Amino acid sequence: MPIADEYDVVVCGGGAAGCTAAIQAARAGARTALIEKNGILGGTTVVASVNFPGLFHTRSGRQVIQGIGWEFIAETAARGGAKLPDFSIPYPPKHHPRHQIWVNKFIYSKVIDDLCLAAGVHLRFHEMPANIHEDSEGLYVTVAGKTGLETIKARKIIDATGDANAAGLMGYAMERSEYRQPGTLIYRMGGYDPKDVDKRVLERLYAEAFASGRIAATDHSHPEAGDPPLWRELRTGGGNANHLIGIEGDSSRTKTEADLKGRAVLMNVYRLLRKVPGCENLEIDYAANESGIRDTNRIIGEERITGEAYTGGYIYPDAMCYSYYPIDIHRHDGNDIDIRPLADGIVATIPYGALIPKGSKHALVAGRCISGDDEAHSAYRVQATCMATGQVTGAAAAIASKNRIAVGDVDLHELRETLGRHNAIVPGLVSKGIMEGEK
Repeated sequence: MPIADEYDVVVCGGGAAGCTAAIQAARAGARTALIEKNGILGGTTVVASVNFPGLFHTRSGRQVIQGIGWEFIAETAARGGAKLPDFSIPYPPKHHPRHQIWVNKFIYSKVIDDLCLAAGVHLRFHEMPANIHEDSEGLYVTVAGKTGLETIKARKIIDATGDANAAGLMGYAMERSEYRQPGTLIYRMGGYDPKDVDKRVLERLYAEAFASGRIAATDHSHPEAGDPPLWRELRTGGGNANHLIGIEGDSSRTKTEADLKGRAVLMNVYRLLRKVPGCENLEIDYAANESGIRDTNRIIGEERITGEAYTGGYIYPDAMCYSYYPIDIHRHDGNDIDIRPLADGIVATIPYGALIPKGSKHALVAGRCISGDDEAHSAYRVQATCMATGQVTGAAAAIASKNRIAVGDVDLHELRETLGRHNAIVPGLVSKGIMEGEK
């Protein structure tokens, strides 16, 4: 197949990790293409409606993730699409959502459009990698688009698909959790007033539906003490409320199954609530385009992040960014969540080696499919950390492409300096006589 175009860096996936990676690579001087299966940037934040990126700050308010990902947030806020919380107000353990940042999905995605275009990123929407071939001349990426197949050439590739799809096409080794964390379909309800709802009737109708198998305990969140199931959803209007257990999501087939299940679960809830007095006019005002997937594949990298190192705040010798989200394991067989915040004063680090598939010369991975165990993955999979790892891979790929070297041979000092010039917060980067990360 003839070569349709040539790039220094090709990024697969236009979510939190891929957008930061592409912008960073382009700003560092690399001719960069960004391949995205949808027609909009932002990934899970936009298409799965997980539009509350975090965490960029510690509980006490110290910012530990900045750079390009923070540009997305700051510019969205400047355009009226987000309101930043007061990060100086500490929150109690397990109350980290207080430092999440709710963004308007349209404005957020338009901000990323503008930053990509300003950086010179070549946006390739409605495409997915179908085959990746590597030889001494470089990488040949065949993409499937609306008009068929097309091959582009690249010196380096960044897998930011979330499921390590590109790394899988290249044959790199993967690992998976024994049990996958469930997914969630986010939604919003309206057309009713909670004060008009009879809780006793709700409880009776729910019990009947549960006994007949028309609704499951995982179709909704845990009820609060003294409240019937689904009351919390009525009070809040829905949101991040269900657990789609037994799904995968790393292939087109299994992602289809996950999306179908998400809508079926929401229909169960809708049908039940419409029978409750006070909810006769209840409507589903909004449902995300896709079910959010938490857990599929992870690469086996040159290094592997462990839960022990993450929660202990271990500073890897090749640490390139921070992560602060708590351990956040959604149980595979129910709607329980194991949340374990980091201890006061602890901030986790992400090593460069965890972004390199073992044995890779031309491929890097960013986002939730980097190398780590189940515990660490449950924390670093969130958007802010994905942005930070994306910026690291964008800088590293640009350096490796320019110098015609393997990604594992990138000089770590040069990589840290490059990230620092682009406003990233980098462990080990000396600035004004202070080692970043020290109090």
